This record gives sequence, C-alpha cells and structure tokens, in this order.
Amino acid sequence: MCGLLLASTTVFGQGDGIPTDEASISAGMELFDGNCSSCHQVHEKGVGPALKNVYDRRDVKWLTKFIKHPGKTIESGDAYATALYDKFKPTIMPNQDLSDEEILQVLAYVKDVTVKGPAKQATAAADASGTEGAAAPQGMVVSSNLLVGVIIGLLVLLGIVLIVLVVLANVLTQYLRQQKGLDEEDETYINAKFSFASIFKSQVFIGMSSFVFIMIVAKVTIDSLFAVGVQQGYAPDQPIQFSHKLHAGYYEIDCKYCHTGVEKSKNANIPSANICMNCHNSIRQNSPEIQKIYSAIENDEPIQWVRVHNLPDLAYFNHSQHVKVGGVECQTCHGEIEKMEVVQQHSLLTMGWCIDCHRKTDVNAKGNAYYDKMVEMHDATSKEPMKVKDIGGLECAKCHY
Repeated sequence: MCGLLLASTTVFGQGDGIPTDEASISAGMELFDGNCSSCHQVHEKGVGPALKNVYDRRDVKWLTKFIKHPGKTIESGDAYATALYDKFKPTIMPNQDLSDEEILQVLAYVKDVTVKGPAKQATAAADASGTEGAAAPQGMVVSSNLLVGVIIGLLVLLGIVLIVLVVLANVLTQYLRQQKGLDEEDETYINAKFSFASIFKSQVFIGMSSFVFIMIVAKVTIDSLFAVGVQQGYAPDQPIQFSHKLHAGYYEIDCKYCHTGVEKSKNANIPSANICMNCHNSIRQNSPEIQKIYSAIENDEPIQWVRVHNLPDLAYFNHSQHVKVGGVECQTCHGEIEKMEVVQQHSLLTMGWCIDCHRKTDVNAKGNAYYDKMVEMHDATSKEPMKVKDIGGLECAKCHY
C-alpha cells in the first residue's frame, strides 16, 4: 500500500470490521512490509504521511476503495482523495492488487502498532526479525599476518646480530692491541679500519638477507593466491544510473519492495522494469535515465543490469533461508547499501568469510517450532547459544552438493 493517506484529526469512521487476532496482525505485518513500508511508516512521516489512526480518519469501505484504485478515486472528484493528491503530488500510489481480506489485515497491523506506540513498535520489529542485539559477523581478513610478523622478527634479529658482532669485534680488537709479540699479519688485521662493505659481504649477512627476501616473495605470492576470485570493492557501471542512496536511503524504500524474491527464493532477483514504473509512471517522467526504462518497456526488452555479487557455480546460497528464516539483515553481507550512490561488493564472499559467519552467528530459533527439539538438545549439553555451526553449518555438503 504505497498510497498517501493525508494526516488529519477529523474522525470519519471508527474502522469497524478490522480484525484484532494475532494471525491477522502477523499477516498484515508481512503485507505492510512488502507493499507499504517503502512509502509509509505508522508513527513517522515518510514519502507519504504517517498511518497512525488512519482507520479513524476514513471508514474501511473508503480505505478499501482508495487502496485498490487511488487514481480512479481522485478522478471521481472525491474531496478527500483530491486533497491527498494536492498535498503530495506528483507522488501517487499505484493500484494495489490486494483483496478486501488482505486490506483488513494491513489495517489490523496498523491499528496494533498505533495502539502499542513507537517504542513498542520498534521492539516488536526487532523480535520479529530475531536479530535484536545481534552483531554483524566479521569476515576473515585475507592476509598472511604470520609472515609479516616473521619478517619483522627476522629484521629485528638481524639488527641485533649485527650490533652484537660489531661490539664483539671492537672488544676483541681492543684486547689484542694490548698484547705484545703479535706477528705482522695480526698487527695488520688489528689496525685495519672498519668497513661496512665487509659486513655486507659476510656469509651471515648474505644468508639472513636471502632468507628475508624469500619470505617477502612468499608473502606476496600467498596474498595473490588468496585474492584470486575475490572482487571486494567491485562497482561496475550500470546501464541506468540508479542511486540506492536516494531510494533506499533518503526515501527509505524497503529492499524487499524491489528485490521481491529475497524471502521466498534462492535469488533476490533484479527488479523488472514494471516495478520501477509503480512509482515512475508519475514521478520524474522526463528524466533521461527514466526514459531508458520507458524505452525498455516499449521495446519489450529487459534492462541489461550488470551483476555485482556473484558466487562461483560450485557454491550454493539461498537468500530466503538466510533472510526469511535466519533473519539476517541485508547490510550484514551487502554493507550499508542505503549509503551507496553506486553499489559495490562490500564483503569478501569467500568460503572462509562464510564459515566465520556460521561460527559466530546465533541460530534464529525464536518462534520457529522447527528448531525446538534442536534447541532443547543443545541446551542440555551447552550453556552457549546455539550457533549455525552447531546445526551443520560447517558441513561441506551444505554449500557444495
């Protein structure tokens, strides 16, 4: 429901018929997140006004008609609908393909959140996602830190050895100079002047320097091998200059509104042009970038978006399992997407990075009966929260089968 329901204190109806059972509220929350949250919040103004007490401002019959056909309602001359359009134009919500029952469920959720208030709304959202207090897992850093430490240690050791050798040479020289009866060869050696060249030509220096050189070459080689296939920071040019910072950041459009498959499919899917047209059929129509969308639709051709995040074919990853079941936030893997003008690969997306996440992340078992027995068995033998690794998250066949 991406519509714009004008904030008002006038009471037009009492919202009779809005269900209050938990099942309807839960279903309404999912519908709200998928259809309304990109433009609306309950207690705060977004692209559209806050929906708090909307069921008191208009009756259910009017709300149902407006949600399904906002354009026709405005064209009919309805005073309230016209006032909405005048206040928020050129933004206008598209027709919503929701049944009367689904609209009642959305209103049930809005009413429930209205009654709970802003603070309880935030708590309820955190409980629903199962991620409250969870920290984003840290990825493994591809770096041979051990080699760096070894090289630094060897350099320090080499310096100490050289200092000791110089001190010993000076002590022995001074001692020999005090002795009498030395032959001519010894006298020549003792009276010889110190030369750095002799140090650089010594077998000890050559051996140590060669070892350090070999370690540096080994470090560079290992770092290069670890970096094969890693595209962290990859940010290709796209056929349309789309700004996530504007859409997901400034307008707070939910990721799931455009990437519709993220909760029900292996793939998050790239949004089709018709999703863009839900808003851009009336917003910034003359923009050169928006015209590219119109052209794609007119020619019945898909927009040739360039894929940013790409796993090798040998690895299996399921978005719905992580986002819907696991409650993992998009930013955990993709970074602060709402701040990116141009999307880039934020994480390493390597096997080590995934395994590290599975070792640290708690299983989102709250409210999911599937995990009840597992949690019971785990709690009987451990005081630590059940991690993904405890339910087979480190098994090879989980991702490679």
